[in-house]
Amino acid sequence: QVQLVESGGGLVQSGDSLRLSCAASGRTFTIWHMDWFRQAPGKEREFVASVNWNAGIARYAESVKGRFTISRDNAKETVYLQMNTLKPEDTAVYYCAAGRQPAEYPYWGQGTQVTVSS
Repeated sequence: QVQLVESGGGLVQSGDSLRLSCAASGRTFTIWHMDWFRQAPGKEREFVASVNWNAGIARYAESVKGRFTISRDNAKETVYLQMNTLKPEDTAVYYCAAGRQPAEYPYWGQGTQVTVSS
C-alpha cells in the first residue's frame, strides 16, 4: 500500500502562485507515476499533470500547460505542483494520485482546496 498526503492549498488572488506538495509513504518503490487531478464544484474530476517517478517525464492538461509545473523529489518521496498565474477557473479540490502502471490510479490522497478569487 501507498499513502499520499497533500498540502499547500489555500485562498489566493488571480495571478498569484501556489505550490502543492504530495508526500508518499509505504511501498513507494512500487510507484511508477504520480499525478495531480482536480475537481471543481459540480464538475467531474479532471487530470492536471503527471510525472514518471524514475525518468521524471512530465505531461500536462492543455488548460494548465505553461502555467503549472510538476516535479518530484525522489529522496523526499514527494511530488510538487507549482501553480503560477492562477485563474478563478483553477478553483478546485486538488488530489494527488499514484500508480504502478500507466493509467492506473489505485492510490489517492485526501485532497487539498485551492480557491482563486478574481
